[in-house]
Order: sequence, then C-alpha cells, then structure tokens
Amino acid sequence: MLRAPDSPLPRYLAVAYTLLVVYASLHPFSGWRDSGAPALGYLTAAWPRYYTVFDLVVNVTAYVPLGFIWVPALQGVQQRWLAVVTAMLLVAALSFSMETIQNFLPSRVPSNVDLGCNSLGGIIGALLGGRWGMALLSGGRLHRLRERMVVAGNGGDAGLVLMALWLLTQVNPETLLFGSGDLRHLLGLEIALPFDIDGFKRIEACVTAINAVAVGLITSCLLRHRHGGAILALFAVALAIRALSFELLVEPAPALRWVTPGNSIGFVIGLALLTPTLFLVAPLRRALAGCALLFATVLVNLAPENPYLTEAAQVWRQGHFLNFNGLTRLASVLWPFLALPWLLLPERDTWKKSTP
Repeated sequence: MLRAPDSPLPRYLAVAYTLLVVYASLHPFSGWRDSGAPALGYLTAAWPRYYTVFDLVVNVTAYVPLGFIWVPALQGVQQRWLAVVTAMLLVAALSFSMETIQNFLPSRVPSNVDLGCNSLGGIIGALLGGRWGMALLSGGRLHRLRERMVVAGNGGDAGLVLMALWLLTQVNPETLLFGSGDLRHLLGLEIALPFDIDGFKRIEACVTAINAVAVGLITSCLLRHRHGGAILALFAVALAIRALSFELLVEPAPALRWVTPGNSIGFVIGLALLTPTLFLVAPLRRALAGCALLFATVLVNLAPENPYLTEAAQVWRQGHFLNFNGLTRLASVLWPFLALPWLLLPERDTWKKSTP
C-alpha cells in the first residue's frame, strides 16, 4: 500500500543533495573542450596509478546519503521495493552521466573506479533507505519529530534544508567562524582593509557574534516552541563539523587550531545577545534576524584576508578535495541570500506558550 509523506521534505532533501553532487562533480565549470578521446573510453581504462583506500572510501560514502534519501522521496508514488530499485538506478545513472561529462572538463579525469564506487555507495544507501527511510515518511519517527518541533508546511521543510546547507558551510576552512556571504572572490573585488592583528580580531569577533545571533534567530523561527536546547545543539554540531573538517581536510592541522581569541569571544558574546531576543514575538525575531544577517554579510566582505586561512585553503586545494572545496565555497557564498527570502515567507506557526 502506498504511503505518501505528509510533507515534501524527502523530495526537497533528495533534489538538494543531487544538485550538490552535480556541482561537486563538474566544478569548476570552466575550460570546456572536446579532447578527442572516446567519451566512454574510461569504462575500459586500467586501474588508476595514484589511488588510495581513502579515495575509495570517500567515493563510496559520498553517494550513500543520495541513495538513502531517494528511497523515501520516491516511496510516495511507488512501492518500497520499487523505490529501492529506482533509487539504485537513478544514482548509478547520475554517476555515469557525471563521469562521462567530465571528459569535456580539463581539470577532471573520468574514472571507471569512481563510477563503480559511486554506484556501490548508491546501492548501499538505497538498501539502507528501504530499511530505515520510512522514518521520514508519515508516521515515521523522524517525521513525527519534525511535526512536533518544526513549523508546518513547505516553509518548515525549506527551513530544514536551509539549516543543513548552513552546516555544510562550516566545512570551508577559508571562512571565518559562522561567516558566509563573501562575494569578493565571485565578483573579483579587492580586499578593502589591510591585515592588522588587533583589527582582525575585532572583526572576527563581530562576524562570529552577529552570525550566531542571526542563525539562532532563524532557527527559533523554524521551531514551534522555545527549544533553546535545539539551538545550542545546532551550534554544537556546527563546531564539531568545523573541528572534524580541519582534522581531516587541512593537513597538518589539529582539530582545534581554528579556535582563536576573536571567534571564541565572539561566540560567547553572540550567545549572550541571542538569549534575550528569543523572547521577542516572531515578526520581530524575523526582522532582527534579517538585519543581523545583512550586517554580518557586510562585515565578512570588509574583513581583511587572514594569512592563516589563506594558507589552510591552499593546502586543502592541493589535496583530494578540490571539488568539495568548490561546493562548500558556493554554499558559503549563497547561504545568506537564501536565508533572507526564507525570512520573508508568510508565517503560519507561532510559538506556543512554554518555558525556555
């Protein structure tokens, strides 16, 4: 018996993750040309000379969530077993398409090993989705949790995707803590201010504090009740992602090397400023979140270049994560400009009376 989800959240997540995979696979989208080699010649190529177990694990793991999330996304119109098979075929077709198109990008090398690993990841994810994907559908545990904590409707689903993208931006070592919306690289703009240790420390603290207020208020608008614990949990996950990304992606860099006096002080100040604003009525919280987001974005674009962050980014680009770097940079640039329209959506749910 078919069971359609009460909200399109699984489809939103599936489409969003698919677009992220496409962007990461085809980044940097420049230098297109026909090399003259057979488009499908990579399918019979020998094993790549430089390939590690880590590469294999990454290529498999990256496609597991894609296979998983497509199962509940399709299950509203298909039986479970058919949704699993369709998800496997979709992921395999996507990987085949991306590898084939990479023939026309000089910075990319199509690989039958990547195709096999991606397809294997999709198969594993689809099987897991067939077993546990129901949690996202009507009556499932995650769906019930979403209904209990998050505002109803498409706005709530879009907000969850928005916050997932915000967590993705924390992986980028080029950005200040919680900072996003830096347009200078995209538009080819010059750095406005010279680097000064004391001045940079103040700007870094302000960027962290104001973004903490903005993200906390946006999260509060997404929740049905005053779940202060959920907001703190979101920040905890963001900090953990930041630490893990530095540990794994930026070598050699201890997990907490990104912690500075500036962003530490800014985070504490941000939490202190955020707490009383959570008691404002919803329209005021939305307006204040928008103002804080705009102000923080301006500061990010005025901040001088940090030599350490630049060095960390250079190390990352030279590793295996050139394309992932491009993906997280795009998410970091666009996130404030996606959050602002969300704040303008009509509000259907208000906080119920509860104690924080």
